[in-house]
Amino acid sequence: MKIYSVYDPEFKAYGQIVTGMDETVKEILAALATTPLPEGTGYVPEEPALQELPAAIEVSEHLYGGMPVQLGWCNGHNTKLNCLEYHRDSEFNLGTEDFILLLARQDEIEDGVLDTAKVKAFRAPAGVLVECYATTLHYAPCHTDAAKGFRVMVALPKGTNTDKPEIANKANEDNRLWACNKWLLAHPESGEAAQGAYVGLSGENIDIAGII
Repeated sequence: MKIYSVYDPEFKAYGQIVTGMDETVKEILAALATTPLPEGTGYVPEEPALQELPAAIEVSEHLYGGMPVQLGWCNGHNTKLNCLEYHRDSEFNLGTEDFILLLARQDEIEDGVLDTAKVKAFRAPAGVLVECYATTLHYAPCHTDAAKGFRVMVALPKGTNTDKPEIANKANEDNRLWACNKWLLAHPESGEAAQGAYVGLSGENIDIAGII
């Protein structure tokens, strides 16, 4: 698997680099550096150390046009795909270290299943604010250095990735709904599949450990 850069033209279908927010980025990075670094992968939808920053208002105003937002983190160590998720809104990521995103596109899902051969890898440099579009399938970042792991801010509309709403299974995607504003495709080998998540990935459960 080739690892592209988020600066490569191949990334344009998945997201973009956000510029012009240098002071906001510096403020977030300083607080993000104080968050935990698990041996595995940990996720917190809303982190007080980030949410209470003046930068959180900047994210709301300039990245979401004034919508209520939550600033959380996904930190730790990871090299595997396991699942892909999507939201109805863009997600913004910012890392204290370089990290790799395993991405696909929502329009590549066929009959409710995505072939993992469609997945591409993109390296995001430390300190670069990255937008992943709402139609981009993504999940936990991967580290580029096992000794350093990754600390990645995750900015999303407020309430995303919190408790799944209790709804009737009516729409064609309802069986993929795993949390609030979170539709999930799990690989059959993943822990999420074992917990009852919708199995929507076929093919190899990608592991980039051998190429980083």
